[in-house]
Amino acid sequence: MRTEPRAVAAVALGGGLGGLARFGLSSLVPGPWGTLLVNVSGCALIGVLMVLAPRLHPLARPFLGVGVLGGYTTFSGYAVDAVRLGGLAAVAYLVATLLLALGATFAAMAVTRRVSP
Repeated sequence: MRTEPRAVAAVALGGGLGGLARFGLSSLVPGPWGTLLVNVSGCALIGVLMVLAPRLHPLARPFLGVGVLGGYTTFSGYAVDAVRLGGLAAVAYLVATLLLALGATFAAMAVTRRVSP
């Protein structure tokens, strides 16, 4: 499989921007609530992208999906927060994040399909 240099550059640039956005939001809302906000909002944006991606430039998916949103959302932060919470709070946090993130993805897809021509 041959990797296109433009796609690699798009992912790298997008990942940097997404990471900066996550850092900024996590600075405003620290701890598990910030991670939850990042992951749920990132999943909503992934839902929008899934609907719009076929209409966008071919580099939009690697730049926005893998790069920006991959750098923005965080599984490792989610896991660390769960370990820090411990016990039932951790289980509730893990389940709530999963349900809210999936709900945000599907809701954003539905809204995007409705409002997008």
